Amino acid sequence: MAWEPDRSLQVRMVVTLILLALLPMAFTFTMAAAFNHLIFPLAESLTEGEFGTVSFSPVIIAALTVAGLALAYYKGGDMALAETDARVVGREEAPELYGRVERLAAVAEMPAPDVALIRSDAPNAFATGRSREDATVAVTTGLRETLDDDELDAVLAHELAHIRNRDATVMSIAYLLPTFTFVVASVTYQVLTTFLKGLSYMHTGGGRDSGRALAVIIVLFVVTAAVTITVSAIFWIASFALFRLISQYREYSADRGSAAVTGKPLALASALDRIDRRMESLPDRDLRDLDGGAEALYIASLNLPMFNDEDDDDSILSQELFPGSHPPTADRIERLQELAGELER
Repeated sequence: MAWEPDRSLQVRMVVTLILLALLPMAFTFTMAAAFNHLIFPLAESLTEGEFGTVSFSPVIIAALTVAGLALAYYKGGDMALAETDARVVGREEAPELYGRVERLAAVAEMPAPDVALIRSDAPNAFATGRSREDATVAVTTGLRETLDDDELDAVLAHELAHIRNRDATVMSIAYLLPTFTFVVASVTYQVLTTFLKGLSYMHTGGGRDSGRALAVIIVLFVVTAAVTITVSAIFWIASFALFRLISQYREYSADRGSAAVTGKPLALASALDRIDRRMESLPDRDLRDLDGGAEALYIASLNLPMFNDEDDDDSILSQELFPGSHPPTADRIERLQELAGELER
């Protein structure tokens, strides 16, 4: 089966990278506007003081954003491996797995990536890295124990397809974005807490009129906390949706890539079905240990309440508005069966 460039995936990756650069800047200036037009005017009306305004240089923010993306480019893959406790191993420790990866990489006409192992009963795998020449395929011990030879080859070929398509690089960068607003919100909260404590001391003169000062502090704290949480939540949802802009489509593309490398789309279909059934039988605790924030990188969804493809009371986001990080397994299997039918003609 010939390997054809996926132009739709390439367009999605370009759009994702552009939005990756714009979203942090939009978040910063939205927070500044919220303080200048809501928090500070409220503080001035309650304390009869002057608080001025907060402003940011677009050039500085752009430079920091570029620096952040560069850091994500160079370290995102390493962080994904570290957060999932993936350990890069040498050929002598996993000769059979290394042999499979090298053979499949040769068929795909690409450099063989490093291999990492994750000690987990959950059968799964993911690929990460900043380039085809500096990539890693991480495999759980549970995956090797669950699949037969053809199924394991199909999964490894799927991960190699991510690397060859370069979407593993984009996802390694995007992997850090959903945490950005959380970190900024946490820092902002700490700064506000210190600021409001200082305001309380200055307003009471070290203890006078403490009742009114306490009321002022409570009002300001509640409002600032509400604004910070609201803005952060909006941009967290936006970053979450952006993260998933390519996450579903890339899986379909990598499934086709696996079929192109192995010539056995039904082997991957069988692997996905076996993985899905095994994941459903594992305790949530085991799946959460495997997550490490890299859920969308795996070949199969972890099926945790916050990630699953079904609406329920425990889901963080409505699946009707925000699709899951992975396509439904049944849909992927159906497409692979169609590919198998095309190959038989």
